[in-house]
This record gives sequence, structure tokens and C-alpha cells, in this order.
Amino acid sequence: MSGGLSADLDRIQHALGRARDALQRFTPGEIAARHKVGDDPVTEADTTVDSLLRDLLPQDGEGWLSEETRDDHSRLSCRRVWVVDPLDGTREFVTGIPEWCVSIGLVVDGQPVAGGLCNPSTDETVVGARGLGVTLNGRPAQVSDRRSLQGAQVVASRSEVKRGEWQGYREDLFTIRPTGSVAYKLGLVAAGLVDATWTLTPKHEWDVAAGVALVLAAGGAIVTGSPDETRFNRETPKLSRLIAAPPALIPEIEFEIARRG
Repeated sequence: MSGGLSADLDRIQHALGRARDALQRFTPGEIAARHKVGDDPVTEADTTVDSLLRDLLPQDGEGWLSEETRDDHSRLSCRRVWVVDPLDGTREFVTGIPEWCVSIGLVVDGQPVAGGLCNPSTDETVVGARGLGVTLNGRPAQVSDRRSLQGAQVVASRSEVKRGEWQGYREDLFTIRPTGSVAYKLGLVAAGLVDATWTLTPKHEWDVAAGVALVLAAGGAIVTGSPDETRFNRETPKLSRLIAAPPALIPEIEFEIARRG
């Protein structure tokens, strides 16, 4: 499959570049937002990039799942599905915090196999595919080689930290860095810029499909809430929890989560 994925990576790279160009007319921190059901913000930037990516990515017979497009479930009969969040981290985008990104994932036969993330505010683009590895701004990258949580840098959901959900972890053991956009956090792990991230809060497939593909392509490990959640493009596209880290760190992370209760 890896040989065929090189063409898909080209499509992802091209789409990210076009999305970045489209976002230039919007200024983070100076854009109006309306709120969807559940109080999630959405802006003109979200819908503009969503329309652009839908025009660029799916070809005949390929499915589409996006946060900003109504899900008609026709994707369930497709082997290849594009799973996209046109702007993950909209809260940070609206407030001018540079922790948001465009997220493009490709799922084939239920497996996230390729992905790309672009954060124009930090000038970071991470792309990769299983069997082809990962690049950060065109240079080869991989998950960190850290073998212990001692001294690790862990990126945590900014909103989860604010709600107190990260209290009780041993900050003398590892550093917790509040960061917006779960897709961006997964990209940081895949590129080896941080060591790990995890969340016990449910996430949608469009939040994490690209990042999961990138972490796995970069030699990392992914843990979900159940074996069913390792398969993407499900009727209810939601994961109950997610851990992303170098394989050596997973047992220690699981222990810390269990210890905290």
C-alpha cells in the first residue's frame, strides 16, 4: 500500500498549501465566531477551508467525513474516506493563540494510513503515511526516543487543564504543557517535538484521524478506549479516549492514568 500512498501524500500536501493560502485573508484573534450546538465555535475560516478541501480531495468512489459537513453516511460503503477537520482548535484561532491547524486524514479499509497537518501560525507542516515515514517542513521526523516518563514533555488539552482534569498527575515526574487542538498535539508527538499526549475525553474521528496516521507512521503507538475504536469510518465516529506516545512510554502512561484514578 505504501507505494500508492505517495500519490495521496502529494494530494494532501497540495490541499494543505491551498488551505494555507485561503486562510491568509483571516486574522487569528480578529475574526467573528458563531456557536454550534454544544457551544463549539465556528468561523467563516472553518467553512471556507471545508469547502475547499471537499473540492480538492475526494475522487470518484471516495468518502468524506468532516466536522463542518453534514454526515450522510454514504462514506460507510467506501473503502477510502477522507476524514477532515478544516480548522481544529477554533477556540484558539478565535482568541489568537497559535495552537490550531488544518487536519487531513485518509482512512483505507478502516485504518488511518496517511495524514497531514498545517499550522500556519507556527509555520509547521507535518505529513506522512504508513510505510513512508513522516516529515516536518519537508525534513524527516519521528517520535521521540524517550524511554521513561521521567523528564518527559506531555501536551494536554488546554480546556481539560482549565477544568482541573489534569490535577493529580505527578508534575515532578513530567512536564504538562496546556495546548489547544488535539490534531496539533498529535502532530507534535509524531514530529518528536514533544513526547506524549493523552485525553480521557471523547474525541471525534475528524479530530484525530490525521494525527493517528502520523503518529503510527512516525513509529509511535496509539491506545484507544476499546478494540473497536482502532477502526475508523464507523457509523458513530467517536473515540472514548486516546493516548499517543513512543511505544516504550505506553505502560508507564497507563499506570499513571490508573494511579490517578
